[in-house]
Amino acid sequence: MNAGISGIIRRVFRKKIKLGFTLFLSGLVCLMFFGTTVSAQLTAGVAKVNITNPKVRGNLTDSMYVKALVMKSGNTSAVIITVDAVAIGGIGSVGNDYFTAVRSQVNEELGIEPQNVLINASHLHGAGYNVCEDVEARTLQAVMQARQNMVPVNAGAGSGYEDRITENHILKLKNGKGWAIRHANPLPPDEEIESVGPIDPEIGILRLDKKNGETLAIVYNFTGHPYQSITEETGGYPGFASKLIEKNISDGTIALFIQGFCGDVIPILYKDVHSVRDQEPLGTMLGLSALEAIRKIKPVKTRELNVISEVVKFPRKTDYVERIAAMETEQEELLRSLRGTSLNFKTFLPLYIKYNIFEEYPSYYSHRYLHEKDLGRNDLEKLDEENRRNIAKYLRNIHAMEKLARLQYNIDLAKDRKIENESAGESTMDVEIQAMKVGDFVLVTFPAEVSVQVGLNIKQKSPYSNTFVAGYTNGYIHYAPTADQFGSGAYQDHSCLLGSEWQRIY
Repeated sequence: MNAGISGIIRRVFRKKIKLGFTLFLSGLVCLMFFGTTVSAQLTAGVAKVNITNPKVRGNLTDSMYVKALVMKSGNTSAVIITVDAVAIGGIGSVGNDYFTAVRSQVNEELGIEPQNVLINASHLHGAGYNVCEDVEARTLQAVMQARQNMVPVNAGAGSGYEDRITENHILKLKNGKGWAIRHANPLPPDEEIESVGPIDPEIGILRLDKKNGETLAIVYNFTGHPYQSITEETGGYPGFASKLIEKNISDGTIALFIQGFCGDVIPILYKDVHSVRDQEPLGTMLGLSALEAIRKIKPVKTRELNVISEVVKFPRKTDYVERIAAMETEQEELLRSLRGTSLNFKTFLPLYIKYNIFEEYPSYYSHRYLHEKDLGRNDLEKLDEENRRNIAKYLRNIHAMEKLARLQYNIDLAKDRKIENESAGESTMDVEIQAMKVGDFVLVTFPAEVSVQVGLNIKQKSPYSNTFVAGYTNGYIHYAPTADQFGSGAYQDHSCLLGSEWQRIY
């Protein structure tokens, strides 16, 4: 790429800060036109290496992988790496130096510019927190194998649809606050819930076929936390979906899952207590929906392979003290709301069941109530009144306790993020934003757990119809909620290092 085009891209990026991500993406037009020679032909190679930790806890029934797709067109080379891990640094066993080390080694071994290497974590929980100790070496192994097996390919892009397996993470309450669906805290009473947020059901797909028509690789992008089953350790729904895709395309096809902006998107039935929370049915549904879309894509010869990568300064969150103080005040109010009652749990539970099932005559058969009425007495009715008062009081205490537990968790979380931001010693953080275009396929990244609405906005504003978004990419900086979610009281707001202005800048 010549200096003139680099200058154009830099100017486009500076405009993006003011006008939004659309102009950043439009910089790809310059790259598309000037970035490769007319005679160039896209080539690609793909490989995967097992990164399962044999010491992982629980019943391990599946393998975790690092997968690498190496592409080249003219003077441009790029690498997509996907890792079955919870994050690229920050949390879990993938170290903070992993990202930089892998990029450096790929550059040293293959001469590929570090900014042209994209590394995405599936955000797999459970086993994803504890991959093998030599994941860095195995990642390089996957990249080297992919590089050695490169062949000319045709590329095609498209999208599928799957809306049955995810739901939004945040409940919008009637009091204007947000409440995250988490195992760390109970859900609010049904009558306090106003609405739920959006999901992103789109499956973004890049299909790369060899010249003989066999499919070399599928890159597919979807949005949703891959939480684990309580009974076994697996690759989560992405692992099951990838296996299904690989078995039903061509021999040797490798499917690379790219996690989207799922900061507030989780699997359905996440808190189900009546059946095993199994990821395989979800992965099967996603895989089948992806296959349906994959088979409709007709790859064509292309030379388009372009990457833009820029580091942007984003403000750090600064209002932790005020937020923590507000939550502590709410805690004190809830504590003062607690009232004494003659019931304990042993007496409350049978009364609660009885008075909710037999509302009219809870204390005895109806004839006893009628008999008392004929005698001019209402002893059972008075007993029912007293019991109902105690039940209501006990329930209010329970709801207060649930809110107290949630508040304490969020306070502790906010204190941790406050310490993390203060220890940085800077009011801003450097964040890499990357955009990659392969044929008609465009992928935009951010290294955080980004709320889904941000991705929906980017897709809607992009000049490219096949634009998709990847969170958990090239690092990890915790949550990135929308501007509206800041101050909502939801988990994402408190587990955030970014200032509320981040979305406007992005």
